Amino acid sequence: MTEPAGPPQGRPTARRSLEVAPATLPVGFAGRVVRWQRTHGRNTLPWQNTRDPYRVWLSEIMLQQTQVAAVLGYYARFLERFPDVRALAAAPLDEVLGLWSGLGYYSRARNLHACAQRVVELHGGAFPRTAEQLQALPGIGPSTAAAVASFCFGERVAIFDGNVKRVLSRVLAFGDDLSVGANERALWDHARELLPARALQENMPRYTQGLMDLGATLCMPRNPSCLLCPVQADCGAAREGQPQNYPVKTRKLKRSAESLWLLHAQAGDGTVWLQKRPTPGVWAGLYCLPVFGSREALEEVLPAAAQVREAEPFVHELTHKDLHLHPVQAMLPQGWAGLEGAWFKAGEWPSLGLPAPVRRLLENA
Repeated sequence: MTEPAGPPQGRPTARRSLEVAPATLPVGFAGRVVRWQRTHGRNTLPWQNTRDPYRVWLSEIMLQQTQVAAVLGYYARFLERFPDVRALAAAPLDEVLGLWSGLGYYSRARNLHACAQRVVELHGGAFPRTAEQLQALPGIGPSTAAAVASFCFGERVAIFDGNVKRVLSRVLAFGDDLSVGANERALWDHARELLPARALQENMPRYTQGLMDLGATLCMPRNPSCLLCPVQADCGAAREGQPQNYPVKTRKLKRSAESLWLLHAQAGDGTVWLQKRPTPGVWAGLYCLPVFGSREALEEVLPAAAQVREAEPFVHELTHKDLHLHPVQAMLPQGWAGLEGAWFKAGEWPSLGLPAPVRRLLENA
């Protein structure tokens, strides 16, 4: 999830692109969401039913731009290896990246490690209790900070992830273009006005989870289940009969493409040559097969007598780019050292932080 750079929680913005009078906001909306979540929402996920900010924070970071099903196994493995923030802070970054390998968006793992170290160094291992303080930590944006503060400390702050934007833009029939920052901030203002006003320790966690659950299970981008929705009577988009028209976001991501050649160098005993990727850049900080911009550049580093075979090329999709990957397999002598990097045995590389396509190549070799 890419978090909007909204104003600090609890502070009104100076201007709004769309003025919605308080009377037009649905009365009792928060209560309906809270009651629905208690009986029909998701209540059995492993990071629920806890006020431990470490566990909530870990889940929130992992769930950014990643489905719940993909996160479950990683979450369990992380907690087994790093049961608290001090254990995570003390671990080498390479080990953190190794456990993260395959989950993608590796800047999250680097920020996760940096944040844990900051919590230990600056706060004695205890997470700050307000969204404003949490936002000062690496990798924690306004919406993630609000989630941790709401779930763990009952603070009256509004999350604003993709699911919540969709739910609220439909409920309010908010038709302004959310690709414009001022419009997004206006909708976030309305999100704050809709928050529960009493029994916050009980209601804020349920309300926050309820909005997430509505967006994930009923208020889907396509074919929403409006008849099952607890706030259908409040929903302007449902009254119009056009929920798919919201949210409005006209700016489209521009995708690019790049072709890369991967040198899959192996020695006779099955060891493989890996090098650590530079930062910044694609797969920054991860161990990887050597990457080249052309087949000719790859061939220049190989000895003349190397046995070379091209594997089937494939496409790996990043957020904004398609990588056209061309693996080239080469058998090289154990003493070869034509590039920066090192030989890794079959029992060594699986624990390293590897890009997902490289891990698949090595596993299927």
